[in-house]
Amino acid sequence: MSKHSGSGIGFQQTFGGSVESVIASPNIDPPPATLEEARNAPGRREKIEEIVKFIEENDIKYVFFQQVSITGRVMGKGVVSNYFAQVAEKGYQLVYGATANLFIDRYGDYIGFTPNDSELAAIADLDTFAVLPWDNRVARVYCDCYDTETGELMDADPRQNLKRIAHDFEQELGLQFLIGIEPEMMWLKNPKEHAPESGAVKTPEGVTEPYCYHIHQFEELRPVLMDVVDYGQQLGLDMSYGDHEDAPGQLELNFRFDRPVRTADNITTYRQVCAAVGRKHNLLPTFMPKPFTGVSANGHHHHFTLINDKGENVFHDPSGPCELSPIALNFLGGLLEHFPALMCVGNPTVNSYCRMWDTGFWAPIYKNWGWQNRTTTVRVAAGGRFEYRGVDSSCNPYLSTAALLVAGLDGVRREIDPGPPQEGNTYELLEQGADIEKVPDSLGAALEALAVDDVVRSALPGRLYKVFNHYKTDEWERYLAAVTDWEREEYLEVLP
Repeated sequence: MSKHSGSGIGFQQTFGGSVESVIASPNIDPPPATLEEARNAPGRREKIEEIVKFIEENDIKYVFFQQVSITGRVMGKGVVSNYFAQVAEKGYQLVYGATANLFIDRYGDYIGFTPNDSELAAIADLDTFAVLPWDNRVARVYCDCYDTETGELMDADPRQNLKRIAHDFEQELGLQFLIGIEPEMMWLKNPKEHAPESGAVKTPEGVTEPYCYHIHQFEELRPVLMDVVDYGQQLGLDMSYGDHEDAPGQLELNFRFDRPVRTADNITTYRQVCAAVGRKHNLLPTFMPKPFTGVSANGHHHHFTLINDKGENVFHDPSGPCELSPIALNFLGGLLEHFPALMCVGNPTVNSYCRMWDTGFWAPIYKNWGWQNRTTTVRVAAGGRFEYRGVDSSCNPYLSTAALLVAGLDGVRREIDPGPPQEGNTYELLEQGADIEKVPDSLGAALEALAVDDVVRSALPGRLYKVFNHYKTDEWERYLAAVTDWEREEYLEVLP
């Protein structure tokens, strides 16, 4: 039984889908603590045998064993199907640097690791085995990573890290965290096909016009969206609804909320689906936050709530401020308390902050919250659901979700008061002289905020923070050292 009571409002009344089916689905337990335990987990051998039988009966030729890097990139190895059982039992090995995309920094050093470090062992999470709908000869399975030297979980692996944090969060509160992410992205014409003869980088061009909610623009992308929906459904995404947003080629195709790890897996799967559909239609699907100036950017707004074992939304209290319960207000207080550091995790690229500076598009750049207020960073929607808007499409969903969990939990533990809700348009209030705290407006400032926030950093423990900080600091420094076309246009002939 939950330690907290709710109003009885089910999450499906505000977000869609079935809370009951989510509650009934198996919990995502933390991964086994050691490599040996993972290889010898109860029932694992029988499950491998079931999958091998499925592979043989369905003539599957190849399996991608995949892990997720600190930037959200899908890494891993491809395995010929007759070797599936062997790799599923023992795992595959890659250099540690695969968790940082095996990138080197601007000084020529491997990010986070050295060439002398040992290899990680990636163990398949067999519940995630699925056939790829764009080629039924191929399947994929997600993996969790272990340190081959210590035999322990590899702390630089975002996926198993979220498993642990989500499990500990739910155990402490006796509640279940449900989250859905709105995956905005853009469909662009193939830049390689339309590249100028000079070899210069071509300005990206959307497939459609920037007309928000316009069904005609939706129709222009109908072959694309039909494939995305079809592939997504075949890979287990409960596709629900979508629309054309107000940037060129910008679509938002939503799928049902779920528990934290499954939602992060679903976002990663959705991105892979878009990549496959892009290859089919000779288009470039981009999750770059801000490809264009003067139109909206790609957000990845996180919608979430807490439910008890009856499916009741414990964030909702009809008699509370903005219909929020005490635990909801405290959770919200934690988000606002740690918002500067959360910015770094949820907006992890240099380009992310172009979204904040291009005015007029309701970007979440101030530390505030409000009832149905889309000019605030946290919007309280009907029925006690939060929309956390301080996340963009470049986020690693495993890290952004983990960071939200630890920040919200800190608010609950310390009973942090979020202050009164903001009433009115943020930008109009600023013009009238209101004093509203601004959050980091560059990747460099966000990295500084994360460095001094022990709570949010606890969502990136050990080498996970070390690798993330190295990777993103190098990205920021490379950007500062780069001379851009804008600078040449602005300064090349400015004097005398």
